[in-house]
Amino acid sequence: QVQLVESGGGLVQAGGSLRLTCAASGQTASTSAMAWFRQSPGKERELVASVFWGSGTTHYADSVKGRFTISRDVAKNTVYLQMNSLKPEDTAVYYCAADWPVYSDICTFSRARYVFWGQGTQVTVSS
Repeated sequence: QVQLVESGGGLVQAGGSLRLTCAASGQTASTSAMAWFRQSPGKERELVASVFWGSGTTHYADSVKGRFTISRDVAKNTVYLQMNSLKPEDTAVYYCAADWPVYSDICTFSRARYVFWGQGTQVTVSS
């Protein structure tokens, strides 16, 4: 089992920045990839960014490329999402997710790969 706790959400004006933090605990050594997803009312949960623990290889949704940066601190079992140039359409609940070996063949931008989820943190961007 892996436990995930997100923090760092809040209210920010358009053009502003926020940094989300996801602290992982439990059997983190069994995970290979972490990701941030987001979900706004009436919409599907969508991938924002993913990162591999080992290589640090990242993947981003087109909508956030150049504005968001995902990173990881292996020693702290922590993943970050730096969000710059925020837009009102970035408003959503942001979830941290961790994968599990049995699903490691699924691509990192697929929700199906991720087994463990945090409780979510609200990000609201005002215009």
